[in-house]
Formats: sequence, C-alpha cells, structure tokens
Amino acid sequence: MIIYDKLWITMKQKNISQYKLIKEYHVSNGQLDRLRKNADVSTYTLNRLCEILDCRIEDIAEYRKSPD
Repeated sequence: MIIYDKLWITMKQKNISQYKLIKEYHVSNGQLDRLRKNADVSTYTLNRLCEILDCRIEDIAEYRKSPD
C-alpha cells in the first residue's frame, strides 16, 4: 500500500499549503482528498507534486506492506 504521510511533512518544510496547491498550482481538491485518504492517484499527479515541491518521489510517497 502506498501512503502519502511524507507529502504533508515535505509541504510544511517547503512552506506550501494545500490552499496554495489549489489556488496557485491548480491541484484539484479531489486529488488532495485522495492523497489524504491514501487512495490511488495518477503518476501525473505525483510527478506534478514533485515538480511543485522540488523534491523526489520518496519525499512524498512511501510503500508499506499491508497487514495480513
């Protein structure tokens, strides 16, 4: 399972709020909701977040093995 807990940490470090992502970078509220819920998002969205935050994919996403 891929989780996005690191995204919120990276956003705070880069001083970029969810509001700024929506208003300045046109990231949809729906995509942010999916990220908050660790739901599926497109590689386009992940790529865009890496560009906006000037970071690597490991700075926003992490794979964790699902509990059996």
